[in-house]
Amino acid sequence: MKRWQPFIPASSIFCLALLVRVIYNGTVAHDYQPSHDSLVYQSIALNLLQGHCFCIYPHIPTVDRAPLWPALIALIYGLFGPHDYFVRLFLCGIGAGTCLLLSLFARDLFGQRMGSLAGVIAALYPELYIYDGWLYSESISIFLLFALCYSLYHLQRASRRPLWAWIACGVLLALVAFVRPTGLLIIGIVMLWALFTARTQHIPWPSILKGAGATLLVSLALIAPWTLRNYLVSGGFVPIATGEGTVLLGAYNDQILSKPHYIGTWISPPTVNRPLASHYPAECSATCQVAREADFKNHAEQWVGEHISSMPFLLWTHFINIWQPATQEADLPTGRFSNLPATQIVLAMMNTMPLCIFALAAFGLVATWKSWQELTFLYLVILMTIAQCLVFYGSARFRAPLEPMLILFATGAICWLSSRGKRTRLDDPPVLKTNKSPALPRGIHSQKEE
Repeated sequence: MKRWQPFIPASSIFCLALLVRVIYNGTVAHDYQPSHDSLVYQSIALNLLQGHCFCIYPHIPTVDRAPLWPALIALIYGLFGPHDYFVRLFLCGIGAGTCLLLSLFARDLFGQRMGSLAGVIAALYPELYIYDGWLYSESISIFLLFALCYSLYHLQRASRRPLWAWIACGVLLALVAFVRPTGLLIIGIVMLWALFTARTQHIPWPSILKGAGATLLVSLALIAPWTLRNYLVSGGFVPIATGEGTVLLGAYNDQILSKPHYIGTWISPPTVNRPLASHYPAECSATCQVAREADFKNHAEQWVGEHISSMPFLLWTHFINIWQPATQEADLPTGRFSNLPATQIVLAMMNTMPLCIFALAAFGLVATWKSWQELTFLYLVILMTIAQCLVFYGSARFRAPLEPMLILFATGAICWLSSRGKRTRLDDPPVLKTNKSPALPRGIHSQKEE
């Protein structure tokens, strides 16, 4: 029995998180059917199975979507049949895996008790499990990015950094990019983190350059075949997928400054500029998609140039919208089935729990500041995500990759509050008690747990 005791907390967290997500799918999302973007992902998956074509419409190759999520849906459909419930069960496992990673990360930073607390919070936190009840890519994106954060944290603290560990990070980097095109920016963030880590922690430059170089080469080698495929079908350079023009045109237009409930968010291009959108058919080829996105982007940039005086307000609105507590999307089960008693409970949690996490996370950022070197990559990812939302538009859904990090920092705040007057530097030898209050160190967890 003692042999299995170290695994009991982690397995308990995973099972709790999985149970919560299965219950959510069996109640709130029971009658869910794909629509909007999830219908697009499903269409690509079915065309992969039936026509072996990465197409939204049969026999018309697309470069509009990143490939990993539709490919996973196709794999699940191929194994179990074309029923979205099986995909959502898969997402339940992915979401539970995110909670497990968060519990392990918090345990390494703050100790076993705080790790278990972080896992329980993550399992019950609605802004994580709501994404496991629809066919969007948020759940898989959250999991892969947080797995990369945890892997780099261990690389940073390890006394030895084997080449295989750097290669594994390269694979994770490529997978993050294959879920969302903006994941390519993470490659630059990892390189910046590697240089910063070498400088601040005195890691030999040959070692860090060899490891970071291996990570970069592996990620680019995995991405290159898909980039080549996109060039062959579209004639343009599309590393992962298009879509930037559609997002920008929907975020920068006259209606976005005046239309109630849409200020600072996004409106579809056919609504804001029908004459321009009508130039491109719905069943747009890959070449057509590249031209369309370039045209949309040019019009959005032109609009920005003509409305410079409105940009401070718009950017501020983007920032504020990031921190709206509840995610509101047309295809989300909590919006489509809002009258269900179970949905009412979830909505109440969505409107309250994030506010508590935000407050604790803000405090935790300060409380863990003396361990900033160990958490540098998290800071960089948070800043990058906020910058993306400022450039495109703010949304609680776009905050999704940050949710595990916010819970992690919130746990740091709880640890700091509960450890006042106790020795907290685990890696240091015992010291005599003093009247000075200890700050959270590197290693950050409490030696004595009640």
